[in-house]
Amino acid sequence: MTIYPAIDLMEGRAVRLRQGDPGRRTEVDADPVAAAQRWEAAGAQWLHLVDLDGALAGAPRHLDLAAAICRSVSIPVQLGGGLRTMGDVEAAFGAGAARVILGTSALSGDLLPDAVSRFGDRIAVALDSRDGRAATDGWQATSAAPVLEAAVMLVAMGAPRLIYTDVLRDGMLGGPNLTGFAAVVARVPIPVILSGGIRSITDLRAAAEAGAEGAIIGRALYDGRLALADALCAVTVAG
Repeated sequence: MTIYPAIDLMEGRAVRLRQGDPGRRTEVDADPVAAAQRWEAAGAQWLHLVDLDGALAGAPRHLDLAAAICRSVSIPVQLGGGLRTMGDVEAAFGAGAARVILGTSALSGDLLPDAVSRFGDRIAVALDSRDGRAATDGWQATSAAPVLEAAVMLVAMGAPRLIYTDVLRDGMLGGPNLTGFAAVVARVPIPVILSGGIRSITDLRAAAEAGAEGAIIGRALYDGRLALADALCAVTVAG
């Protein structure tokens, strides 16, 4: 199981939000490039990078900073946030992303199948859940679609990989929604990465048992309650 340290960008800084609320943010590093280099030095094999300003605006806002981060490390970076057109996807890859994450845009229109046709499994789709329904528009809105229905629809549209996040767990350090996650894993035939609320080795082991291909960790790493080295060791032993 791959561990992805999270770097969320807002106003040029690395921040953590609680439950996706921009009004409940905490700055965790004034220099996101340094944060990326620190996680690589600590043993990370991938990074999870999200342009929060882009997600809220509906168009990328930090491609230059994302490019600087990608250039500063030798490990692959998956990048999302506000990528809602093919031009945005191309720009994200042009910035150095190894994998591009689609969100709201993947639930309608032709972007997802077109992107998968061009880039294959370098595309992932964010499956964001709030109270069992798909959260959209930078988590600021909730659709009528149940998460499981959205997951099945995304697979039918060609999604190669999903990233499941329970919005209400994100940044709260209360543990991930393993029940919701396991239901998605049982429903779809593609890899699923777990995000939201992971705080301990116990959570990581439970995620692995639930079938997670990877786990995205944010606040627990920045708070120091979970060391990246320990997380990496736990999933290596589990594997």
